[in-house]
Amino acid sequence: MELAFLSAEWLGTPVWMWLAFLTIVVALLAFDLGVLHRKSREIEVKESLILSVGYIGLSLVFGAWVWWYLGTEAGMDYFTGFAIEKALAMDNVFVIAMIFAFFSIPRIYQHKVLFWGILGVIVLRAIMIGLGAAIVSEFSWVLYIFALFLIATGIKMIWLADKTYDVGSNPILAFMRRRFNVTNELHGESFWVKKPHPVTGRLTWYMTPLLLALVLIEIADVIFAVDSVPAIFAITTDPFIVYTSNIFAILGLRALYFALAAMVHRFHYLKYALAGVLIFIGSKIFVADLLGWEKFPPAISLTVTLTLLAAGVAWSLMKTARGAAPATDPKGVS
Repeated sequence: MELAFLSAEWLGTPVWMWLAFLTIVVALLAFDLGVLHRKSREIEVKESLILSVGYIGLSLVFGAWVWWYLGTEAGMDYFTGFAIEKALAMDNVFVIAMIFAFFSIPRIYQHKVLFWGILGVIVLRAIMIGLGAAIVSEFSWVLYIFALFLIATGIKMIWLADKTYDVGSNPILAFMRRRFNVTNELHGESFWVKKPHPVTGRLTWYMTPLLLALVLIEIADVIFAVDSVPAIFAITTDPFIVYTSNIFAILGLRALYFALAAMVHRFHYLKYALAGVLIFIGSKIFVADLLGWEKFPPAISLTVTLTLLAAGVAWSLMKTARGAAPATDPKGVS
């Protein structure tokens, strides 16, 4: 009975494969929080790079297993989705850095915010991808809407490439400060703290800037997911490939953040490459129809995506080789 349950398919993939993936994710998070970072401390660049290599290596091994077990097409779709999500995360790193700087969050507390942020992302992406898969399975024409949205997003990204994210003008931040008790100062690594109310004198729960930063980071991820989820659905509608490639890319973001935050300004021109990727991913659905293909070849999708991203990274590093100062201090205060 148990073996039959494990062999049963859920969203087109055997249950045991979903359980194996979730086991890996839970084990990684438990190891991170329970062993590596049981106590709050600053994450140095060297440690960040080592952890990032480990996460990327594990993601590639998982992708190789997908390639071997589910076939070449599934493997290429996984790696294409992983590459796109990893690259889009660069913009996310820049926004996170600005949020930390705005609230003056010290490096020693940043890992805790990012850890809980990742847990939120895992749940939110599952909901968004589940809804997307259900909609696409019932209404296949929605993929064309996704495609048009990606093309429009890519064009908008080029148009707004030099614009900066204004944390202080975020309406959610204004709403929380207006409707809830919020402290102006940090209270260690606490998200909530009890303080006497200035009017009644009663002990009242207050949000700390650490919680405000976490909320804004979660909101930023939802906004980025609006780009990345349609992008991966334009590549494949397999929920397993969509979700695993997304989550593996995001899991490594927390580790990679501390290495990239200090030099995110070096990747300024990557935004143009990302815009090109989104326009390409959106356009290929229409190209496939015009050429009478059942599906745009995964090998071409992967090759074009990696080529554009590699060109964006190389051009960025070359253009910023003399080192312009970053627009914000991603480290916060120490």
